[in-house]
Amino acid sequence: VLLAIGRDACTRNIGLQTIGVKINEKNGKVPVNDEEQTNVPHVYAIGDILEGKLELTPVAIQAGKLLAQRLYGGSSKKCDYINVPTTVFTPLEYGSCGYPEQKAIDEYGEQNLEVYHTLFWPLEWTVPGRDNNTCYAKVICNKQDNNRVIGLHVLGPNAGEVTQGFAAAIKCGLTKELLDETIGIHPTCAEVFTTMDITKSSGQDITQKGC
Repeated sequence: VLLAIGRDACTRNIGLQTIGVKINEKNGKVPVNDEEQTNVPHVYAIGDILEGKLELTPVAIQAGKLLAQRLYGGSSKKCDYINVPTTVFTPLEYGSCGYPEQKAIDEYGEQNLEVYHTLFWPLEWTVPGRDNNTCYAKVICNKQDNNRVIGLHVLGPNAGEVTQGFAAAIKCGLTKELLDETIGIHPTCAEVFTTMDITKSSGQDITQKGC
């Protein structure tokens, strides 16, 4: 049995109460604004202790760099905590970037979203006869913003590699039209994002007949 329960924020005994920095008493996390500033203007926090942020090392590194550049380099660039690519390295990997579907609905409204999805299976699964249609891909698009991709999810082999590449495209403003215009590499798992045409709202069958 593997338990992935996260990390503890050890912030209660480092003197924050002396200078008036507020923490979440339940979990020790530190609330900050969009510039990692605490309730005390000259005190900032980054990394896994932030309340409501991702506990990922690359996120902490990026946030720290950007904070230093804002404080000492005249920059105004803030850390993007939404379009963060990440992967769960289970035997069948899961990768995502951007909004989960429910959070996208909460943020934009279900009527303003179009969700494309499909099942698929990799070519290399054909010879060993592994279960078909156990891999899954989904993109969430904002209809009010030229069908810009605001969420991408994939369950399948090498999901981390796939997600990392598409994360750069999402940062560049990837739209569903651009995905459709992209020539896929056949036969790869990532190709599925260039051929998706079934929406969740249509209720159509998403099972596939071949790789």
